[in-house]
Amino acid sequence: MNQFGTILKFELLSYLKNKTFLGITIFLVVVIAAVMFFPRVSGIIIGGKDKDSSGQEIVVQDEESPVMAILAKDPVQTKLVYDAFSASFPDYRILLPTDGLSDVKEQIISGEIECAFVMENLTSYTYYVNNLNMYDGNTAIADETLQNLCRIDALSQAGISQETAAEILSLQINHETENLGVDQAQNYFYTYIMIMVLYMAILLYGQMVATNVATEKSSRAMELLITSAKPASMMFGKVIASCLAGIIQLVAVFGSAYLFYNINKSTWGNNPIITSLFDMPLYLLVYMLIFFVLGFFVYAFLYGAIGSTASKVEDINTSVMPLTFLFIAAFFAVIFSMSSGNVDNMVMKVCSYIPFTSPMAMFTRIAMSTVPFYEVAISIVILILSVFGIGIISAKIYRVGVLLYGTTPKFRAIIKAVRKA
Repeated sequence: MNQFGTILKFELLSYLKNKTFLGITIFLVVVIAAVMFFPRVSGIIIGGKDKDSSGQEIVVQDEESPVMAILAKDPVQTKLVYDAFSASFPDYRILLPTDGLSDVKEQIISGEIECAFVMENLTSYTYYVNNLNMYDGNTAIADETLQNLCRIDALSQAGISQETAAEILSLQINHETENLGVDQAQNYFYTYIMIMVLYMAILLYGQMVATNVATEKSSRAMELLITSAKPASMMFGKVIASCLAGIIQLVAVFGSAYLFYNINKSTWGNNPIITSLFDMPLYLLVYMLIFFVLGFFVYAFLYGAIGSTASKVEDINTSVMPLTFLFIAAFFAVIFSMSSGNVDNMVMKVCSYIPFTSPMAMFTRIAMSTVPFYEVAISIVILILSVFGIGIISAKIYRVGVLLYGTTPKFRAIIKAVRKA
């Protein structure tokens, strides 16, 4: 136990004193601070927005707003379209140029005008824009606006006043939703963040464990260490130290994010993405920590074992490639299931009990579906047993790998050596 404590302390301090580790942590905290303070800083630079008597923000068109031009042959239609588009496109300055179409095209190309609608009538127009953006949705908004104008016009011709027609077309349908399970839309964002954090942490720290082991082996330091400490103590000490370093880094990053968010909470308003990220239920936070730690251990032990079989640090990337591909496949299986909205498909259910995929798959199902507690318990028990089993096997491979120099040994040779150990 003393050996384990000594190794754990030494490895953890080596992480905390590492300039790269500290630099990345500080950089991430600074980036998080910049993101969380952005609404406050931008509000100071741009200036506060006007609010009406109810406290709602009023979008004021100023000289900096992009310009949208409207050209129509019928003066009556021009007035109708101008009023409707002014309400539908609050971020634009709507102009009615007196110049001809050729002049308007030149102004669009030069950047004086961003776009233009040339109206043949209320049901036909041509949209002019320079370098059409793939996210440009102006035509969709215009189509909906013009459809409402045409309906109001048709109702007016039938003897209904424009005010009554507008009131009829603007009727709102009220509905209520009673959710008896989990709100996938609300939980999607922090589920995605957790999966990405687990993905990055395992790839980063797993690679670091493998590299550290390979470095010790190539410098012959491992031969000295293995004679004074048990392989299991060394392997568990290295892996737990890397896990603690990762948790410390994550606490620093996400803790600062939570602090900065609360400082700037009023400036973010009711942003659904930001709000959902910081309103994670406590039980999900506990499950996230459990699956994160257990999943990290499974892969870190394997990375450490693979690192001990490499004779040179340069061989690490090639040696760990199969394990990395396995993890990436598990990651994409979860992401595709999340994107489809069906996280209870057969693939995800099977992956929920496989140690290499369950940390991501089961947590995703817990966050975005309703999973019976016994299934969660079985998955966690399998993971815990797998951690100890893989840890013991990795320690044996670690002990055998110390003496394997030269070419990278084949898998069959490693298994044979472990059985004899």
